[in-house]
Amino acid sequence: MNSYEFFIGLRYTRSRQRTRFISVISLISVVGIALGMTVLITVLSVMNGFQKEVRTRMLSAVAHVQIAGSNERLADWKKVADAARTNTHVLAAAPYVNAQGLLTSGSQVRGAYLRGILPEMESTVDDLSKNMRRGSLEALKPGEFTIVLGDSLARALNVNVGDKVVLVAPQGQVTPAGLLPRLRQFTVVGTFSIGHHEIDAGLALTHLEDAQKLYRMGDDVTGVRLKLDDLFRAKAVSYELAGKVPNNAVISDWTSVNANYFRAVDIEKRMMSLLLFFIIAIAAFNLVSSLFMVVKEKQPDIAILRTLGASPGGVMKIFMTQGIVIGLTGVFFGIVFGVLGALYVADIVGFVERVFGMRFLDPSIYQITELPSELRPMDVVVTALFSFVMSAVATIYPSWRASRVNPAEALRYE
Repeated sequence: MNSYEFFIGLRYTRSRQRTRFISVISLISVVGIALGMTVLITVLSVMNGFQKEVRTRMLSAVAHVQIAGSNERLADWKKVADAARTNTHVLAAAPYVNAQGLLTSGSQVRGAYLRGILPEMESTVDDLSKNMRRGSLEALKPGEFTIVLGDSLARALNVNVGDKVVLVAPQGQVTPAGLLPRLRQFTVVGTFSIGHHEIDAGLALTHLEDAQKLYRMGDDVTGVRLKLDDLFRAKAVSYELAGKVPNNAVISDWTSVNANYFRAVDIEKRMMSLLLFFIIAIAAFNLVSSLFMVVKEKQPDIAILRTLGASPGGVMKIFMTQGIVIGLTGVFFGIVFGVLGALYVADIVGFVERVFGMRFLDPSIYQITELPSELRPMDVVVTALFSFVMSAVATIYPSWRASRVNPAEALRYE
């Protein structure tokens, strides 16, 4: 691009008294692009933050990788655990027994997933011990039939530490009177809360030996749970372990166990991003009307440039320069305010809540005290590139129209 084209294009972006209205339209285009980018970057960061928050809480009770036996029975779990530990990414392993049952207390009845654990090993594969509200996992003693409940489950049963609950196992026992359900009374020795409703309202923990006795599993377990040094390696580690564990074992990771949930979150994020990208596109195409007005007002200048020897391509570059400068300005301020919005969204929301006396996120419902946010550089880069490309595309047609101005027609009434 020749220097005069760049110089004139920059000059047209500055306001003079008789073109003040056109400059206001250009300013509106800049504000539209910057505002669209700010909203998109902030919303994406908040959604990333929510996704990370939920994933962290879910993995407080869910293992990174699980090795389960066929028909929910795995023999010689210590051998399987030792084989899994040979993988350099496996930090810890712990056995578990998974079963379903009904918990009753008085007139209250709730379905629950009962997990038999070894307390001293369980704390190495999840963070349940760090999320205890009352009591501790160490209170689970073999042979005493004690139980730890999720906080929501305990409230639903209206029980506290020291109270009794009855577990009704689905496997019945044959008696002379017929098939009867198997019942066992447990003593509540603790409650936990990780902030994930499905787990807090449906998970109960007991000692591994008690679960084995109750469900008549002998020395077998349901499987072995693993903790990795990097949770995002879970799928790769699962493939690597396939040849080291018994052929009848089933290996799953946290991404497959919770696939439907994470897929729903990902689809929601994509659709929200698409809608906000359309907002940026609309703001970018405001440049079309702005440049058309500039071309209309600058027709005499275009005619003079053409008579001085400027080519149609040169005229087109002048107005494309103006449009691109406007677009770059909008992108710059969009990045600045978008990053600031993502970093300080919790403070901004807190300020709005104080001013208007309202709560966007009730801690008693959402289990979080402030809006989570995770700023990802790739989101900023993609948003900036999209905004710039849309701004550049929006300048093409008005610039082409400027290059087609007939000098004679433009100067006829001057």
